[in-house]
Amino acid sequence: MGRLKQMAPMLGAMQARVGYLPETEFARRRAANPLRALYNTARWQAVRWQVLVDALFTCARCGRLERDTSRLVADHKVPHRGDLALFWDRGNLQCLCKPCHDRDKQRDERRGMA
Repeated sequence: MGRLKQMAPMLGAMQARVGYLPETEFARRRAANPLRALYNTARWQAVRWQVLVDALFTCARCGRLERDTSRLVADHKVPHRGDLALFWDRGNLQCLCKPCHDRDKQRDERRGMA
């Protein structure tokens, strides 16, 4: 039986095709509003999780049950606009699926219906 020859590595010859932006969208938003950093805290993650569990992972708008928690948002019913008491108020939070949050809720807020 013959021996298999090892192929020469080809990755070293390939050129990088992906460039990195010096500033991502998230970095721009975080710089514009320092309160966005609160969403990265352990306290917010615990509150978010409790909101999702209390809602049984069901969207408050469309009633959709979502198993993938990355597709669920703990949404502020009334925008907090920097008010920390309103930000942490559990009564002001609801579970929404990403489509309802990103499309319907944002549209309503722009119209002043929130």
